[in-house]
Amino acid sequence: MTTNKHVLTWVSEMEAMVKPDKVVWIDGSEAQLEELRREAMSTGELEKLNEEKLPGCYLHRSVPNDVARVEGRTFICSRDKGDAGPTNNWMAPAEAYEKLGKLFDGAMKGRTMYVIPYIMGHKGSPFGKAGVELTDSIYVVVSMAIMTRVGQQAWDHLGGSNDFVRGLHGKKDLSEEDRYICHFPEDNTIWSINSGYGGNVLLGKKCFALRIASYQGKTEGWMAEHMLILGIENPKGETKYICAAFPSACGKTNLAMLIPPEIYQKQGYKVWCVGDDIAWLRIGEDGRLWAVNPEAGFFGVAPGTNDKSNPNALASTKKNSIFTNVVHNLDDNTVWWEGMDKTPPKHAVNWLGQPWDGTDGTKGAHPNSRFTAPAKNCPCVSPEFDNPKGVPISAIIFGGRRAKTAPLVYQSRDWKHGVFVGSAMASETTAAAAGAVGVVRRDPMAMLPFCGYHMGDYFGHWLEMGEKLGGKAPKIFNVNWFRLDDDGNFIWPGFGDNMRVLMWVLDRCEGKGGAVETAIGYVPTPGAIDITDLDITGEALADILSVDKGLWAADAASIREFYQGFGDRLPQEMWHQLEILEANVK
Repeated sequence: MTTNKHVLTWVSEMEAMVKPDKVVWIDGSEAQLEELRREAMSTGELEKLNEEKLPGCYLHRSVPNDVARVEGRTFICSRDKGDAGPTNNWMAPAEAYEKLGKLFDGAMKGRTMYVIPYIMGHKGSPFGKAGVELTDSIYVVVSMAIMTRVGQQAWDHLGGSNDFVRGLHGKKDLSEEDRYICHFPEDNTIWSINSGYGGNVLLGKKCFALRIASYQGKTEGWMAEHMLILGIENPKGETKYICAAFPSACGKTNLAMLIPPEIYQKQGYKVWCVGDDIAWLRIGEDGRLWAVNPEAGFFGVAPGTNDKSNPNALASTKKNSIFTNVVHNLDDNTVWWEGMDKTPPKHAVNWLGQPWDGTDGTKGAHPNSRFTAPAKNCPCVSPEFDNPKGVPISAIIFGGRRAKTAPLVYQSRDWKHGVFVGSAMASETTAAAAGAVGVVRRDPMAMLPFCGYHMGDYFGHWLEMGEKLGGKAPKIFNVNWFRLDDDGNFIWPGFGDNMRVLMWVLDRCEGKGGAVETAIGYVPTPGAIDITDLDITGEALADILSVDKGLWAADAASIREFYQGFGDRLPQEMWHQLEILEANVK
């Protein structure tokens, strides 16, 4: 498979520790993957679904104590505790290697260890980064073959280099007490044990593509961000690209796969999805910021995905996909989840593997149940999806869920102010989250759980990138689709109509589009956002574009408190931007 001595040495060291009965090197061929799927079906790890309705699709269940990312068991193991920062759990590398080493010792006895070579990004691309994941889970192998580019192309890209991310995953006994996901940024290493859930075990995803890659980006002069990438093609055939970062439950995947409203479809506009979750950004030869989606698939939340909310996401799951912790409809051997439609199957098995017919008041699918689907399945996947150069970015959008404070959209004054806007990103808790409703949770750039180093240094890296980009930096905006009226109803229709806001964003990037300066940045003038055919009045639009200085003064105080947690590693520029806001809203 490979003659790379760094890989061979490391694999043999890990093999000596975990002691598998055999080792299988993954070549990425369909024949080998099919053989593994058959083996997983024989043990019940995978169940084959209806070949006519869902060709090439499988059902998978994780154990009930292992259904989501475990932030409390996720560690950044930097040599200096200060480098992990106040927003991450830290463990000393020596302690982590020793503690997990004991757990891994003999953990694959009686099992097979699979060696998965993969690339995040594209072979031969300046963005491309190789990884090797060792695992004892066939679910991981077949999922990584959807989510990343697996096999010989990874060895070709790596060559004899030592620059690859070393990922070790073992299911062990799925003990909650001994579950750890440890990242060693200085060693390009990830160790994950006692989980079988995708977010903790598909190590190319958040572990590599964000936590390790954000650290790589800081040291190598690029950025790894929790962002979608979409393109808007105008009737002349020109496409402009936008990156956008949102915390969970803010419609990120829906925006990434947006379907234009009829008013734009008739004119010939199209929207293209380059990525729904992660963007790697570099300064190109032309001095502009370029982005690639380093992944090859979508790992999406199933509940709520339907023909109305996101038909493109649903279409992506129709073949060669894996469904985890959803309802198994036994009548036709397909899947179902809450929000797919209003008629639960009568003869089914819930995510726990128990008989279920939708009448006992329990959820059939786990709220965090997932689909793992090839991006190529998406009807609106961008023609540039496989371009190793990536796409040039015109605008960066931040967003959150705020009932009253943030307007529908505003533009930052410049890049530095835009970094401040991103650093102060927040959402108010909804009834869906445990605890009090309406509590403001800060999630800078939607990276709080995913930044692999000190977040103060991360803001500093954003500021440095802006210096390098100079006059070619993308414009930065903030959106809030979630403003409420006094009765608690959403004012803005959302979904496809969010494109109306994106059109103003792109106008502003081209020096067009009416705007008025406010205390927080530039807000669209009346008439700058097209509300043709919308059930919203000009007064209502003016209301959701309004800036209440009293609310913003309270928010500024909350930002000041948040910033104090970063100590002396918060760049002085962030304090300066906060002081401008405080003065503006007095």
